[in-house]
Amino acid sequence: MSEEKPKKGLNLRTLIIYFCIIAGIYAAFLGPSILKPISPVVVLPAEPTGLSIAGFEITNTMLATLIADLILLSIAVFVVRKFVRSGSLIPSGFYNAFEALVEFLWNTVEGAAGKWAFRIFPVPATIFLLIFVANLVKLVPGFESIGRIKEVHHGYGYAPVLLAKVGNLSIYTIDKAQKREHIAKEGEHSEGHGEEEKLCEACEIVPFLRGSATDLNFPFALAFIAVLMTQVYGVWALGIGYFEKFFPIRQLIKGGAMGVINFIVGILELILEFAKILSFGFRLFGNIFAGTLLLSIVGALTAVLVPVGLYFFEVFFGIIQAYVFYLLATIFISGATVSHHAEEAH
Repeated sequence: MSEEKPKKGLNLRTLIIYFCIIAGIYAAFLGPSILKPISPVVVLPAEPTGLSIAGFEITNTMLATLIADLILLSIAVFVVRKFVRSGSLIPSGFYNAFEALVEFLWNTVEGAAGKWAFRIFPVPATIFLLIFVANLVKLVPGFESIGRIKEVHHGYGYAPVLLAKVGNLSIYTIDKAQKREHIAKEGEHSEGHGEEEKLCEACEIVPFLRGSATDLNFPFALAFIAVLMTQVYGVWALGIGYFEKFFPIRQLIKGGAMGVINFIVGILELILEFAKILSFGFRLFGNIFAGTLLLSIVGALTAVLVPVGLYFFEVFFGIIQAYVFYLLATIFISGATVSHHAEEAH
């Protein structure tokens, strides 16, 4: 006898997907203009959030980096601690995935650095995890679209619309249908008059959080650390003789014409170390900033379905960029621990 298979109805997950699609279509095309997505303002420098610590201003990219740091510290403290206390030898769940990731990173360093892998591993692995988490965190909805409104300095902005008021807190949005041109007024940029800040007329959004790598300070700081630690490990492995690859004075004195060539090559090696900082920093910054901009603009134009595919692409791309940075840092640091005398003799 053949058994009839029960008909599958719509489960909760499918209903949520359908609801999100319908809500997106309504907000982008059918609903009121305040729900319609607006193309982002392209700004390279990080914007201030209005927060400060001991007089030090906190920018939106800095705040996003602090959140990524807290997530990493929470994983290290709570996940690892819980697994160690459990006494289990078989990892499962999130810890299993995290252990697989760390093991993959370790195998990469071990293959490149050999006996120095144990000493080198913490630096590139920490850089990878920070970039990886920062790239994933910036994909959380609302991450770069919720913030404070301010008057545009020039060009066009949008009219503010009050959404809700909770006590002394007023929540505004900007209306895409009410596009206004900024008109500079006398005394607009004056400071220190003690006047109460007025609501803008032609407004733009300054997000509270912005992707860490979209600020040049973040990738260049990591690039500087990676190149600096390359020199540290080089001196650790080879002693003061490590700097002979940059300043081959003995070869210049005793090597004749080849000594002069080797000395020029050493100077080029020194210039290359500084060039690594530029290549490291601009590669990460350019790719992440372009991806964020693409996601924002396409999201404003299409609003439904297409951004979902771009989100998956951005997750994949964020992982690749973190791994490329990690791999290059590993290669450069491990290469600094190898003596160059064998190449010179050859």
